[in-house]
Amino acid sequence: MFDAFTDRTWLWAAAALYLVGFVQGTVSLLRHGGPGGAATYGLIAAGYVLQLIGLGARGRVVGGCPLGNTLELCQFTAWSAITLYLMVGVNFRQSLLGYFSSCLAAALTLVSLSIPGWDAEIRRHIFGDNPWIELHAALAVFSYGIFALLALTSVLFLLRNRSLKQKHFGGWNTFLPSILDLDHMGVRLLALGVAILAASLAVGSVYWLRDMSTVNLTKLLATVAVWFCYTAVLGLRLRGWLLAQRFAWASLTLFLAALLSLGPVDGSRHDVSPTAAETDRR
Repeated sequence: MFDAFTDRTWLWAAAALYLVGFVQGTVSLLRHGGPGGAATYGLIAAGYVLQLIGLGARGRVVGGCPLGNTLELCQFTAWSAITLYLMVGVNFRQSLLGYFSSCLAAALTLVSLSIPGWDAEIRRHIFGDNPWIELHAALAVFSYGIFALLALTSVLFLLRNRSLKQKHFGGWNTFLPSILDLDHMGVRLLALGVAILAASLAVGSVYWLRDMSTVNLTKLLATVAVWFCYTAVLGLRLRGWLLAQRFAWASLTLFLAALLSLGPVDGSRHDVSPTAAETDRR
């Protein structure tokens, strides 16, 4: 059992701050027609720090990057998405990006913490003493966080496109980033996510090629399928064959599919490797 104060309590506190940021943004939208801006950004940043503390505490206990069950995968995905938002959010602080980011983070963190079965099995030393596999897993899940932020920008793109078509330029629509900014940001996020997921697969192959018996086919096929689909979308976008709404819908749909792929990826970890089991007994 984990010490609640050093693990789940920190994660609950982070989830609460993300939720407060979302509620604060909603109230601001209803009362003032715009997002909370710096206030929402500050709440997200505070939640991010607490979540980082919680993940760090859990990582020290499990002896590695905390990616051993569904709760940890969801928490790490949310943390990755917020990491990217805090990096790019300075330019979009007064936009609805922070509002939607707080909604995504609150949903992923609260849902994962609220379902006991997602944290029922806590696996220690799941990567054994192999830094390659740990790096592979961390990069893969971090790329999912990038794809989450891409999904958010896609939602904003669709909202902006709808407001332009219906000629609704007032109210909360004024806080949407320009359609060109959203498009450029979407392409850059997609390229970054594809590159990091490719790097994850490359790092993993360094270990897999040494011993093919360690390869979990379900996990590998699921990860490669996600990478292939996103790469195909990037190629179509760069060639000008998948633009505007189609690109936004494709990015949003692929993220939902990527989330579903976390099921087989997480399930593939239930068979602890001999190295990991031996390490855990020490």
